[in-house]
Amino acid sequence: MAQFRYKAVNDAGETLQGRMEAASVEEVIGRLQDQGHTPLEALPADGAGGGSGFAALFKRGPFSGDQLAQFTHQLATLLGAGQPLDRALGILLELPEGEHAKKLVERVRDRVRGGNSLSSALDEEHGVFPKLYVSLVRAGEAGGSLEETLRRLADYLERAQQLRGSIVNALIYPAFLLVGVLGSLVLLLAYVVPQFVPIFEDMQVPIPWITQAVLVLGNTLQAWWWLILLLLGGGVFAWRARLRDPAARLAWHARLLRLRLVGPLLLKVETARIARTLGTLLKNGVPLLSALTIARQVTGNRAMDAALEAAHEQVKGGAGLSLALGQS
Repeated sequence: MAQFRYKAVNDAGETLQGRMEAASVEEVIGRLQDQGHTPLEALPADGAGGGSGFAALFKRGPFSGDQLAQFTHQLATLLGAGQPLDRALGILLELPEGEHAKKLVERVRDRVRGGNSLSSALDEEHGVFPKLYVSLVRAGEAGGSLEETLRRLADYLERAQQLRGSIVNALIYPAFLLVGVLGSLVLLLAYVVPQFVPIFEDMQVPIPWITQAVLVLGNTLQAWWWLILLLLGGGVFAWRARLRDPAARLAWHARLLRLRLVGPLLLKVETARIARTLGTLLKNGVPLLSALTIARQVTGNRAMDAALEAAHEQVKGGAGLSLALGQS
């Protein structure tokens, strides 16, 4: 048996928090439901809460990706339990960690109480909620299936976070390996190689050219390290400045997709992200042209964005989606 932390809502709309000893998360949820409560969250007691600790230092905006998925799932659960939208938002007001997140939920609740729809209230946060998120909520409101739409949206966000986590985990080892190799090389050239210079001078024998090149490189690195760092920093700055040009960014992103090792991985990741987004949008009743426009915003590759834009224009002109994507 293990300890679990839970959050739930009772029939009076009060938020309950506590700990429970159980064999699994499913058992915790079952017990809460048997008691007439609506479970919102059940996690191992020794697990880290989403959005807190070290990871929270790197999140952008009031919600991290995991927190947004959790917020969406909890809102769907409360609506499914029969709670009115404004009351559900009031309950969720106490759940997110961080003052910014609480104020955001409070602003959304106040707009809903003032007569705005949920999608309009979210849209007024000016980019905090992705356009995909707002569009799906709007489609759910129009179709009278907001609860189901929120559940699908939560599943979509969770899968997106899992994909992102898989990519990060796959890149962590190569990144550490590259840093280790470069660090060892710099240490070798700057501190170890110069120690051999007096030895070669005392031997008074011809030094092979490759050894001479290594010695020169080591001496240069030791004497001019500050200039090398300055040049590297200037190069990075110039490269970033060049990528601000749309044409240069498009050419660079297209070249990335053609790289032998990195290209296929990038193409698969972007294709999966676009396909999942289009599928979610179309399944929730968003028109195809609008779905293509929104899907352009989930890709970070300008070449893929341009391909979707071309496909959008062809579909707008009457072509089928498969033909438009095949020719883009």
